[in-house]
Parts: sequence; C-alpha cells; structure tokens
Amino acid sequence: MTFTTTTHLNLPGTARAALDFYQSVFGGQVQTTTYGDLGMPTGLPDTGKVVFGQLRSDDGFSVMAYDVPGQTEAVASTTRRENGTTVTDSPFFLSVRGSSFDETARRWEGLADGATVVEPFAASAWSAGFGMLTDRFGVTWVVDVESTDAA
Repeated sequence: MTFTTTTHLNLPGTARAALDFYQSVFGGQVQTTTYGDLGMPTGLPDTGKVVFGQLRSDDGFSVMAYDVPGQTEAVASTTRRENGTTVTDSPFFLSVRGSSFDETARRWEGLADGATVVEPFAASAWSAGFGMLTDRFGVTWVVDVESTDAA
C-alpha cells in the first residue's frame, strides 16, 4: 500500500487562477471540475467555480484547490519578519524543497511575481537557498534547497 499527501487550498473564488499561476511556475497539467459540471444549475453564483482542481507536474509537484462555496473574499492571515523571527497567524505554510539551487531559485522567482516577500531567497545556516513569501492568492510558501549535509 502507498500513501501520498497533497496540499489542498481552500480559496475564495480564485482556485482556477491560482492553479493556472502555479502551472506557470511548476509546469504540469491542471485538471478542474466546476460545481456546474456536477449539476449545479446554470446561473447560480458558484456554477463556474472550481469544486475539484489539481495541478500535477512531471517532477512530482502536486497541489489541489477549490473555491469555497459562497466565499468571495480571502480570509486574511499575516506572516512577517519581526526581530529576526517569523511571526504568523497562518495555520500552515506550503513547503517546496528542490535538489538543485538553480531550479529551486527559478521556482522562487515565479512564485515571487506579485508576492509579499517575508524572507528573501538566499543562503541560510541550513540551506544553500531559503526564502519565504506570501503569494498573490494569500498562500505562504517556504522554498528551500535540500541540504547535502546529513546533519
């Protein structure tokens, strides 16, 4: 038996835009099913919104997203650096770790488009490259390069 885990984002009507944006960063294929595809009558406010959405890339990246019914505004959370410490009220961060500095930096640059950078992508005590940002959809990402040090 095999198990996998995939982050599932609950968004306020921006799931399709978020999945398309993440596809521009990570590549892969987006699949979506709308509430209308599952029988919601045409003309209702949520008919065209995403009930099941997923991006899968050839290199193993996967994220799911859906539009919370009736929600049109993001639930605000904040993540910031304060006195050298990350302070947040977000219940989770989405972490992406790459084995290559150049490929990881490229993903960082893509995610940074329209984002609020919490900590710039740079060398850290534990990684050749580490950064944190909150993207244009309100999702906070931790991006780093896998350490070759076993410690």
